[in-house]
Amino acid sequence: MKTPTNITLNKTKTILTITFDGVEYPLSSEYLRVHSPSAEVMGHGPGQEVLQIDKEGVTIKKIEPTGNYAVVLFFSDGHDSGIYSWSHLYNIANNKDDLWDKYLQKLKDAGHSHSQH
Repeated sequence: MKTPTNITLNKTKTILTITFDGVEYPLSSEYLRVHSPSAEVMGHGPGQEVLQIDKEGVTIKKIEPTGNYAVVLFFSDGHDSGIYSWSHLYNIANNKDDLWDKYLQKLKDAGHSHSQH
């Protein structure tokens, strides 16, 4: 399991930068929110994922460490049930472009538009 060497939140609370092996991965709060590992987002099994919509303006209010393996992110929309393990963060950081494209396509397929900042 890779462990991040640094986690920083920008002043506007919209970009969380995670450093693994000297490489910085800036992740937007929206991206982290829609890829939350919580049951609310992931469902309770394959095929039960819940598409997250209208999360463009969400910010991260607080970051709370959980043991030596994860953090809980507290979002401005009240979501705080996702435990972001280091392996989950590493996976979504390394696959950001592909995961983001898939998310935008799911929004489009469901008839929702995404307003770019």
